[in-house]
Amino acid sequence: MGNKLITFTDQQLINYQDCTFFTRKEILRVYKKFRDIKPDVVPRAMKKNEAYSIKLPVEDMDELQEFRENPFKRRIFEVFSRDGKGNLTFEDFLDMLSVFSEAAPRDIKVFYAFRIYDFDNDDFVGPEDIDIAITLLTKQELTIEERHQIIEKVIEESDVDGDGKLSYIEFEHCITRAPDFLSTFHIRI
Repeated sequence: MGNKLITFTDQQLINYQDCTFFTRKEILRVYKKFRDIKPDVVPRAMKKNEAYSIKLPVEDMDELQEFRENPFKRRIFEVFSRDGKGNLTFEDFLDMLSVFSEAAPRDIKVFYAFRIYDFDNDDFVGPEDIDIAITLLTKQELTIEERHQIIEKVIEESDVDGDGKLSYIEFEHCITRAPDFLSTFHIRI
């Protein structure tokens, strides 16, 4: 009786609900998944600033079942990590899974898809970014000429202002026309 371990305070859970697209139960499920990655490092109950100070290395994230086959996994971890290197705190992990949840709105998903595709972080998806994405998606099975043809076609069809790269607005217009975008930018927890 009364021997229940409290992972988060009620106020912490309310705050996490306000900042994510998860219910209390889902937040606790995400925490269990995070703790299971490295139970010797992540405590059963988060105290003070541990939810945003304890980091798990990117190498440990690679083994997550939900990301194991995802060619963009390293880039995804980098985008959601506070350190930009892919090492995730619980709050980074929670934010990442929240964006990939079914409840996250399309515009949030598009924003993060743009950040993921913007490999050089210059606020554009340029030919180099598209080349990296193609290489990851095809596991380097295309020739340089084939990749260049795809890059030219993407730029030709999506670059409205003719500057040779995609702004966020151009990317958004392009990606929202993809019929399977919402179903593929999704992870079930």
